[in-house]
Amino acid sequence: MADHSKIYIDGAWVAPKGTGTIDVVNATTEEVIATIPEGTPEDAAAAVAAAKAALAGWRATSLDERAKYVQRLSEGLMARAGEIAESVTAEVGTPAPFSQIAQGSLPWLMSATYAEIANSFPFEEQIDNSLVIREGVGVVACITPWNYPLHQVTAKLAPALVAGCTVVLKPSEVAPLTSYILTEVIDEIGLPAGVFNLVTGTGPVVGEALVTNPDVAMVSFTGSTRAGKRIMELCSQQVKKVALELGGKSPFIILDDAPAEEAVRAGFQSTFQNNGQTCIAWTRFLVPESRKDEFVAAARDVAESYTAMDPAQATDFNAVGPLASKAQQDRVRGYINKGIEEGATLVTGGAEQPEGLDKGFFIQPTVFADVTNDMTIAQEEIFGPVLSIITYSDDDDAVRIANDVDYGLHAGVYSADRDRAIRVARRIEAGQVDINGPQFNIKAPFGGYKQSGLGREYGTYGLEEFLEVKSLQIPLG
Repeated sequence: MADHSKIYIDGAWVAPKGTGTIDVVNATTEEVIATIPEGTPEDAAAAVAAAKAALAGWRATSLDERAKYVQRLSEGLMARAGEIAESVTAEVGTPAPFSQIAQGSLPWLMSATYAEIANSFPFEEQIDNSLVIREGVGVVACITPWNYPLHQVTAKLAPALVAGCTVVLKPSEVAPLTSYILTEVIDEIGLPAGVFNLVTGTGPVVGEALVTNPDVAMVSFTGSTRAGKRIMELCSQQVKKVALELGGKSPFIILDDAPAEEAVRAGFQSTFQNNGQTCIAWTRFLVPESRKDEFVAAARDVAESYTAMDPAQATDFNAVGPLASKAQQDRVRGYINKGIEEGATLVTGGAEQPEGLDKGFFIQPTVFADVTNDMTIAQEEIFGPVLSIITYSDDDDAVRIANDVDYGLHAGVYSADRDRAIRVARRIEAGQVDINGPQFNIKAPFGGYKQSGLGREYGTYGLEEFLEVKSLQIPLG
């Protein structure tokens, strides 16, 4: 069991400068399961100083050696995948079957992928008399969210290490415990001191101290658009590189030739994934007006096949666990009430605590019909198991509605005609579009248009974010 009372700086577990602490709460029982340090600006400064001191040595380490460290990181995380999944189920409320697949497995798979990519990525290229070199940007501050707490860390950490960067990590204070497991693995594999550092705490204190530190060359952030705007504002003062993976309000266009139940069931695999706490969740179903009643009925049936329950006891993918915090539960309840106030039809679910669950930050699986795209629930990210059904007249109208939001992270299209679905998908303003059900490719670029962020993660695209480009002009001959 990790000692959660310390932070990790310069290759050692150390006591924080301050005495403040933050409770980590089990989302199902509402009991405190751990206490972590409430880090200070002084802690952040010490971590950055360690990362800066380690940078030259890490950059000079061969690419092969850096890749081997990342591979050992993958192996260490794989050995503890079950423990990681259980931790996230407790902290975030992720149902156990999904937690085992996504929360437990993706971190080690992501790390292994970057160990592999390192062997083939073109870090140098000759263009006439110029040698073009790609090298690590420097010290990177990684600030990560609570919904996929370790996956989002490794999606930043693994490419940063391969690139030759050193890292300071500030995980979400809501779900920080898997970052302690990660740090134990890093300590065990002998990563050189200062290459990785962990400071826990809040965004306004530790996060801002990292972002404004002049020795931090880049900030990689995943979280809300509101926080992303603040980070971008602060980074602009130092013309600092920033990568942002922010919110989403993803549409799922079900074309008029699609089988209703099949398409709706596929869509819910995204909508209710991780209890709706997924930035790419398809929370707007766009259905043809001519078949509205059919699709609404199918959505009611599928939503009511999901059961709100203790996520640790879940045995299938039709379980819905609690949200990660009381604040998030209150926020989602507010959106449900707002939907009713603005005239949407509540098909199933609602803002009340699910029957038989006296504790836990639960939300009933909820579906709204008769939603127009100017309603709050159609425009703002809710981050819970809440679906809005919106009708359209034809393909052009569907695309117009899909694009009529501030976000552009993800989308889906379902059709009996694959080529037609692809034509529609090409017109959607989103970084990823899945055809005929949720898909996932760990090597494909991940990120969004508009206010969904800047830059891309995963695969070679994610590695490029952590690199600067240098050109050496060399006389020929």
